[in-house]
Amino acid sequence: MAYESLFYEVKDGIATVRLNDPDRLNALTFQSYGELERLMKDVADEKAVKVIVLTGTGKGFCSGGSVHDIIGKLLQMKSYDLYRFTRMTCNVVKNMRNLKKPIIAAVNGIAAGAGAMLALASDLRILSDQAKFAFLFTKVGLAGADMGALHLLPKIVGQGKATELVFFGDFIDAQEAYRIGLANKVISHAELMDQVYAMARRLSQGPLYALGVTKDLLNREIHVDLEAALEMEAKAQAVCMDTPDFHEGYRAFVEKRAPVFNRDN
Repeated sequence: MAYESLFYEVKDGIATVRLNDPDRLNALTFQSYGELERLMKDVADEKAVKVIVLTGTGKGFCSGGSVHDIIGKLLQMKSYDLYRFTRMTCNVVKNMRNLKKPIIAAVNGIAAGAGAMLALASDLRILSDQAKFAFLFTKVGLAGADMGALHLLPKIVGQGKATELVFFGDFIDAQEAYRIGLANKVISHAELMDQVYAMARRLSQGPLYALGVTKDLLNREIHVDLEAALEMEAKAQAVCMDTPDFHEGYRAFVEKRAPVFNRDN
């Protein structure tokens, strides 16, 4: 897969997706939105990819939509074209959440607006101690309802804190993000990528099918009652018990060795 606005590389089962406009703190353009939408859909069929690491080049993760390349041009659009754009941005998040592979956001600096949403749509958010978050849509006269923010954010930080973050749009630092549950870990900036790739390697060696089922049910079970969730889990786990990975997990336990999963994946 070739992209102009993104760096994309696959090595040892880990796909690195790096936003690549460091002079503008990796601000998004129409092109980069479109490429992210396509990438997060196409990577589902890439058998060589087991885990995705999403990060930014330089000092920023992603500063949101480009002021001139996006916001200025949106002011000249009609309603239908505006909807086509917002639908594309939402498709990026949809494809990330539907992807049955783990996505780790390595937040190496500022994550603002759409940049904060790319991190939020990831499965794990590992922050540099220099990272900052802001869901700043209301600061530019837009609703906090952008790219699924009002659906995803309350599930992670709670309704009250989510309301505060989207009403005011203020920046929070990495430690505050960790305190409220938005960050899984905060790591020194110099060690961020080494530790993220260590996590990615662990996940890449795990049972890919079972991890995909886990992510899928984490997405779906929040919308159903306990009885429905139990039925979904019973069916899903029964299928997992019939996979080679489950047999390998048992043999490895009995033989007192590390399992080798995904031999048939």
